[in-house]
Amino acid sequence: MRGLTDIYATLFRTDLAVQFQYRAEMIIWLIFRIVEALVFLSVWTAVADSQGGEVGGFSARDFAAYYIAMMMMGHLTFTWFMHEFEFRVRSGSFSPLLLQPLHPIHRDIATNISYKFLTLAVMLPTVVVMVWLFDPIFNTPTWALWTLVPVIALAFLMRFFVEWALALVALWTTRTAAANEIYFASLFFCSGQLAPLALMPDWVQTLAAILPFRWMMAFPTELLLGRLTPDQALEGIAVQTLWLVLAWGIMALVWSRSLRRYSAVGA
Repeated sequence: MRGLTDIYATLFRTDLAVQFQYRAEMIIWLIFRIVEALVFLSVWTAVADSQGGEVGGFSARDFAAYYIAMMMMGHLTFTWFMHEFEFRVRSGSFSPLLLQPLHPIHRDIATNISYKFLTLAVMLPTVVVMVWLFDPIFNTPTWALWTLVPVIALAFLMRFFVEWALALVALWTTRTAAANEIYFASLFFCSGQLAPLALMPDWVQTLAAILPFRWMMAFPTELLLGRLTPDQALEGIAVQTLWLVLAWGIMALVWSRSLRRYSAVGA
């Protein structure tokens, strides 16, 4: 265990230095995330104001809190490996990773965490400015703040393993853009990014509860906003844990099978 911890520490420091060299690219990506949140925040606060100050129990200040929180949850949980795997396979850069003694997933986890750590230096001041501008309402109880740490960690690992497993499709076909778009459209619709799930039709809320997407983003956001009871939070953590185990198992199975196929075609 200590050996793996040392490896992660080394990978983290190395990736941090590498990503700092690409800070312009990171800033562009962050600007996109921030503008996206601002667009949804502005639209829904305008809708609330036009409807007498409230829509489905959300005031303009509630919408501001929701999309600021959703922006943070999206940042803390997102990965980019579904797009990168296709490039790795087509460019031939995936094969050298198989020659290393360390499973490629460890490097990807360290890379993702180092990116989040580095970009928080920009994201956190942005959140402070948005809070000052939009005056959101955060009714977060103390117990929810303590619960938020494991909830975000579970959400990140869930999403990471699900997307890493889906990324392995690139080992069967070098063109994965269509599959990626279907996945991200489903994530956008069922994770609460488009609108709070409480405002969506009942069938969408039911579908979102069955699929993993709600538990990746909407659940942590609702917890931060103080919209969940302790029992609902414990139920959500149990669902997250179940999805994490399932995602890890699926990822491990797909990895072993896709690796045999990849090797069989001359990699």
